Amino acid sequence: MSLKFRLNLLITLLSLAFILVVGSILVNDTRTSIRERVEAASRVTVQLLDTVIVSSALNPEYGQTDRVLQSFLQSLGYVRSSHIELYDISGNLLYVSPSSSYKTDVHAPSWFAKLVQPPVETVERKIRYGTLVVSSSAAGSIREAWSGFRQLMWVGLFFFILLNLMVYALLSHSLKPIKPILASINRMERGDLTTRLPTFALPEFNRIGHSLNRMAESLAMERQLEENRQLTQLIQAHIEDERRSLARELHDELGQYVTAIKTFAVAIANKAKEKSPDIAANAQTIVSAANQIYEGMHSIIRQLRPGALDNLGLSETLRDAINYWRKSHANVRFDLKLSGHLDVLGESLNINIYRIVQESINNALKHAQATSIEVALSGLKAELSLIIKDNGLGMNLAAVDQTQHFGLLGIRERVQGFHGSFNLVSEPNQGTAIHITIPRST
Repeated sequence: MSLKFRLNLLITLLSLAFILVVGSILVNDTRTSIRERVEAASRVTVQLLDTVIVSSALNPEYGQTDRVLQSFLQSLGYVRSSHIELYDISGNLLYVSPSSSYKTDVHAPSWFAKLVQPPVETVERKIRYGTLVVSSSAAGSIREAWSGFRQLMWVGLFFFILLNLMVYALLSHSLKPIKPILASINRMERGDLTTRLPTFALPEFNRIGHSLNRMAESLAMERQLEENRQLTQLIQAHIEDERRSLARELHDELGQYVTAIKTFAVAIANKAKEKSPDIAANAQTIVSAANQIYEGMHSIIRQLRPGALDNLGLSETLRDAINYWRKSHANVRFDLKLSGHLDVLGESLNINIYRIVQESINNALKHAQATSIEVALSGLKAELSLIIKDNGLGMNLAAVDQTQHFGLLGIRERVQGFHGSFNLVSEPNQGTAIHITIPRST
């Protein structure tokens, strides 16, 4: 059942209810009016005939009362709203009043007559040599009332039909925007987010159209953002693969060459130690340089891809990284807290958590001048919680454009790629805290 049909049906039912209420009021008023009219006419008729009866009794020379009254009634003719019968002493009918000739062409239906007809009142007078019977008669008043009521019914029916036609036409015109709105919603459901609604004349539908257009734009932007996030994850995955491959090659290829150089230099130094001290000293310099290259290479490998992540898991990798930072930054206090099941997160989440911690600590060391850094990672059943705090310089978030801080932007993108939440809390000279929550379902 369409909205237009329901509204039209509601208007029709309300109109019918209004007509019935008005009709019942009119019928009730008509019944009261007819009753008062008939009762008044009957009283006047009875008083008039009583006057004639009394006058006849006081003046015997006029003749017998029944004859006098008969003569008077015959000259009187029809009396409104009264039916008069005169009987002689033997019960023979001497006179009966004629019927009303008013609107004889009008025939009120029986249901209407039953609704408005008042109870019949009969007055009987015993007179000399006869009986007078006066009964109330509402036939003429009923025909008159039906004539007016019928006109009102036709007028009401005309306006009822006219009202329904106007309401139907108005609803058809007013609800016309619903069809394109529903069509646009269906296209959006099927994935077509390019659909847009035009401007409508009615302000309510116009607001709905603007809201749907804004929703479509938001959904399109969200879809584009999700596609960009998926592309970012794909790029990050390829980058991590390249880093893993490069770290392996550095370790396997360059590490062997550096080890070979160091071995040869040690052998040269040992052989030339007695005969050529200068050559031995130069060989030791080569050994020292090889050691520095080896350490630098391992530092680069650690930055490219921590080997412990593939072999020992996230927890041991974080511990190993924190120990490395403790050694390289002796003046900074590091605190690592791990809880829950952290070694069953999957390779993608492992490397992203590690990169987030790595980027956050590097920012705290390079830019915040922190002397204390705390890392707390908790693996709950429903979510993964990561908190990184430092006591560095901090920043005024209201005055800082975070989109220009690529480290923070990269962390945010990594978190949003797993449908997590990223919250940065910082104040000048109060340090910085990063709160990250990632659902475990991802």
